[in-house]
This record gives sequence, structure tokens and C-alpha cells, in this order.
Amino acid sequence: MNKFFWVTLLLVGLAGCASAPPTPYGNFVPYNMTHDTDMKIIDDVVQKLVELYPPASTRFDLQHTNTDFFGTHLVETMRTKGYAVQEVKAESKPTMTAVNSSSDIFSGVQADPKPTVAVVNSPPVVLSTPGGLSLSYIMDQTKDSDLYRITLLINQQSLSRVYQLKDDTIFPASYWIRKE
Repeated sequence: MNKFFWVTLLLVGLAGCASAPPTPYGNFVPYNMTHDTDMKIIDDVVQKLVELYPPASTRFDLQHTNTDFFGTHLVETMRTKGYAVQEVKAESKPTMTAVNSSSDIFSGVQADPKPTVAVVNSPPVVLSTPGGLSLSYIMDQTKDSDLYRITLLINQQSLSRVYQLKDDTIFPASYWIRKE
């Protein structure tokens, strides 16, 4: 009986470790901010990136999809400033298509007449080349307050700042905090 108790306790402990949900990334702010407010934060974020990472020689690899206003305009503004940004697009369901490999593209080359199966419309594979910095962002709000936080994770180092919304105007409520 004692052995059964310890085995059960061990399995429950391992199950708890294995079922930890992945950390969510993206914009988690309810839609109570205007696009102008988002753009002020985006401009501030990109200005800080310019201070820390030289444009035109830095590439960022976004680690998650960005389907909201904040994410799409953050990437757009970063590209305008000279950064190369590799995005992850939303996954689409792959479809299987038969491709005949004996086409006449290569005339005079003998090809196997069996059709080859190709995957079309599959999600892109993000290949990280040397020099690309992984980038994720979290935009959130403290509960029942006018405080908003942006956290950038660049190669697993966080860069955060808190903003306060007062009278429809957003302004920084803290310094940039960089954890290395």
C-alpha cells in the first residue's frame, strides 16, 4: 500500500510538470485603447530598439503570429526603421496534391513516371540563420487600472516598460527595464 502511494504521488507530480501551458505571447489588452495610443507605444518601443540594436544590420525572427493592430504595426514600423523582420504566419491546413515528376521542364532528362506527393499551403518553416534575434512581445494590462505593460523578449532577455493611460493620453510610467 505504501509503495502504491509513492508511485501515485510521483505520477501526479510528473503529470503536473508535463502539462504546464506554454507562455502566451501577443496583445492581451481589451479593445479600450485607440490606434493612436497603440502607435505611441509602438513608436516608443521601436525607438528603444534603435538605441539597443542597429537597424539595417539586425534581423528579428518573430516567434508567434501577430494578427492584431499592435503586432502588425509594430512589424511595419520596425521594417520602416530598417530592421529585417521574419514573421510567422497563421497556420493553414495543408492539402495534398499529386505532382507528376515527369514534366517536360527538363527535356532529355529521364524521370521516374510515378507521381510524387507534395504538400501545398503548409505552414512556413521558420529557419533561423546566424544573426537573427528571436523576438516575442506581450502587451497586457493590470486588472482594473490604467496601467499597461509591454514586454519584449529578445533572445530570452526581457525588455519591459509600463505606461499609464490618463485622459485618453498614454505616457510612460516607468523607465525601460532590461533583464539580461
